[in-house]
Amino acid sequence: MIDLRSDTVTRPTPEMRRAMTDAEVGDDVFDEDPTTQLLQREVAALLGKEAALFVPSGTMANQIALLVHARPGDEVVVSEGAHCAWYESGAAAAWAGVQCVVAGSGPMFSVDDLDAAVKPRVYYYPRTSLVALENTHNRGGGKVLPQALVVDVAARARAHGLAVHLDGARLFNAAVASGRSLRELAAPADTVSVCLSKGLGAPVGSLLAGDAARIGAAHRFRKMLGGGMRQVGVLAAAGLYALRHHSARLADDHRNASLFAERAARSASLQVLAPETNIVMVDVPGAAAERPAERLAARAKEAGVLLSVFGPRRLRAVTHLDVSSDECARAADVLVALADG
Repeated sequence: MIDLRSDTVTRPTPEMRRAMTDAEVGDDVFDEDPTTQLLQREVAALLGKEAALFVPSGTMANQIALLVHARPGDEVVVSEGAHCAWYESGAAAAWAGVQCVVAGSGPMFSVDDLDAAVKPRVYYYPRTSLVALENTHNRGGGKVLPQALVVDVAARARAHGLAVHLDGARLFNAAVASGRSLRELAAPADTVSVCLSKGLGAPVGSLLAGDAARIGAAHRFRKMLGGGMRQVGVLAAAGLYALRHHSARLADDHRNASLFAERAARSASLQVLAPETNIVMVDVPGAAAERPAERLAARAKEAGVLLSVFGPRRLRAVTHLDVSSDECARAADVLVALADG
């Protein structure tokens, strides 16, 4: 089976498993796990932030950021299709007590869009407190946000008295694709989350980074949400191995995504969006009510290819370290044969 559903389906490599087995551990709730502390310091340094906190998931990292920056009843400005509004089970409302307001359209919005989304400071309006950006943008097809626009939007946010959070679940992909450092990409944000269990291939874990005061507050919120972990160095060791050995190879995933897209684009029926990173969106012909993407995904599964359904007419394919270029080519050929046959 060629699994292109997500870059989260990777399995630890033998070398990563050895690093986990050999990890030095302690009780992290008592701040006594040396491997976790090392991971946090390394990620903070890579992102140019004072501190970082290891958490079980990207969802928890984003939700802690909302708790740090906002108060119940506040509004958070997000882009269309933002992960924290679409894929976190309504946690923004349930835990932070905030509502998300969409600015503009697409993966990134302009300073004018931000101006239009921010509520006036009048007591009977919700208080806009935070801007949350996502780089790369999942529903936007793995798009890398234009850094100049990120800088401008962050500056305008601060002019409005707002904080800025960057959901950088795939920020490593953005760095490789753009040629910019993680530090540069993270610089406009007050807090930034990064995920180890996507393209980097670790089995679990994300980090939230920012200044020492905010990460201190985040530490308490992590405990409140049930994220206090004990001898978690066995997982932190996998993250450290991923950071040190799997970052540069993300370029391979990007090349494989381009290969998949080029071959899938040979179809007379499919519409393939050119990828910027490791995510390829494929639009399937047919009436939306008939959900043609689901039907094609089911047929592809029977033929040995797993894809994600991203809408009635849209499929998503994601390349990762557990699929080769040959497998990506074969998967695209299967999809074309099924769509055009």
